[in-house]
Amino acid sequence: MNDILHLYEGASKEATAIASVEGDAVNYGTLVECAERCGDSLARSGISGDDRVAIVMRNGSLMAMTFASAVPWCAVAPLNPAYTADEFDYYLKDLEADLLLVEAGFHSPVLDVANNLGIRTIEIDAALGSEGLTFGPDGESRQRRTLDNIALILHTSGTTSKPKMVPLSQKNLLASAQNIASTLELTANDHCLNVMPLFHIHGLMAPIMATLYAGACVTCTPGFDALRFYGWLDETSPTWYSAVPTMHQAILARAKRNQESAARNRLRFIRSSSASLPVPVLNGLEETFGTRVVEAYAMTEAAHQMCSNPLPPQERKPGTVGPAAGPKVQISDTSVLEFRQPGQEGEIVINGENVTKGYINNPEANAKDFVDGWFRTGDLGIMDEEGYVKVTGRLKEIINRGGEKIAPLEVDDVLLDHPAIDQACTFAIPHDKLGEDVGSIVVVREGESVAKDEVQRFARERLAAFKVPREIVFLQDIPKGPTGKVQRIGMAERIGLV
Repeated sequence: MNDILHLYEGASKEATAIASVEGDAVNYGTLVECAERCGDSLARSGISGDDRVAIVMRNGSLMAMTFASAVPWCAVAPLNPAYTADEFDYYLKDLEADLLLVEAGFHSPVLDVANNLGIRTIEIDAALGSEGLTFGPDGESRQRRTLDNIALILHTSGTTSKPKMVPLSQKNLLASAQNIASTLELTANDHCLNVMPLFHIHGLMAPIMATLYAGACVTCTPGFDALRFYGWLDETSPTWYSAVPTMHQAILARAKRNQESAARNRLRFIRSSSASLPVPVLNGLEETFGTRVVEAYAMTEAAHQMCSNPLPPQERKPGTVGPAAGPKVQISDTSVLEFRQPGQEGEIVINGENVTKGYINNPEANAKDFVDGWFRTGDLGIMDEEGYVKVTGRLKEIINRGGEKIAPLEVDDVLLDHPAIDQACTFAIPHDKLGEDVGSIVVVREGESVAKDEVQRFARERLAAFKVPREIVFLQDIPKGPTGKVQRIGMAERIGLV
């Protein structure tokens, strides 16, 4: 594959590429035409090479089309449309954005921010078609770029006060799209229903880029909505969808009300990524939809996928994220790059064509996280004799209770075994003598009830005493970031425990 544009050109021109839940659709022939017109328009606007173009649009087919059309020609940086003016100001300055693409008629504080920063703004018409991506004066036409040119820039949520900028090249994106499509055995007959945000690596790579790599179709929703999910399932008849565990839990919570819709599905598989999927949720999804759940392990720095459980007839191991699915994956000592033996816990490290070579303008993080060609993920894990990886925690999320280390995921797994508990999230609480203690948020199943002391007693029978949560907070939902991901760091402050 020479570049991303060649990817689109390799599919059948008449096949549907990107559609909306409202029924609008474009085929691959139109997608190529849109991308070429967008390339010309960007060139006329002075954009080429690794110039940076921010995109602020709501989830949907227009966002997917704009991303797919712009990414062959420049460094695209999709931003969360829900950001405040201050957040837009920070991210646009950090990106040093050369141009901003926004949805026509979408009222957003980014417009005033970009104007104040002197960043040129182009409004893209919501009508799907090549004319919507034609802009700028007459002049130069597009020039194809190399595989090493930056195609996508995303900020990591991370645990530091300042997000890190991850540059992903065309090579990174194409390698990851191929890895995902190969793992999921995607063909041109597949149809993905996208519920993930399109400013996030998960949404951009699995539903969009892997689908386009396979010459298949993706239908884009306005964003995740558990109330509308089963209706979309009926209306679009997808063969797969990909989501984070919190979304799967919300879908599962509404399964009893939508049994007929669930029974009518033609899902070939369901994919889960971006966080650990509790085994009870995996089992519940498979029972509800009568299909295989594929759990993957992913990260922005790897252009999404690193490991994945395979489809039948290959073995799937619930509780693991599967074997390496594209890049090389090893378990290393946490202090030096020294590989561990199967069964030994350590830090998960990776390298491969889908992995970025380093952060932008962050030499300190690059020196720490990129060692001898390997990227240190910051995740703890164990690899078994067959290469299947179990993620056991996050180095910075490990709770240090007076020198005793506690993995939040271990406590979560125990709490989720309680029949009344639907969701659980364990995190560190500051403690004046121990440094940190254990806290957990618990979401109780509909129609059930359970008290704090009962949960602690249940945990005490299954965990060492120092791992039992000192504080248990009952909420209707676990607080999440904009991508639906649970952020344990700082959770105690967010819910008012400190």
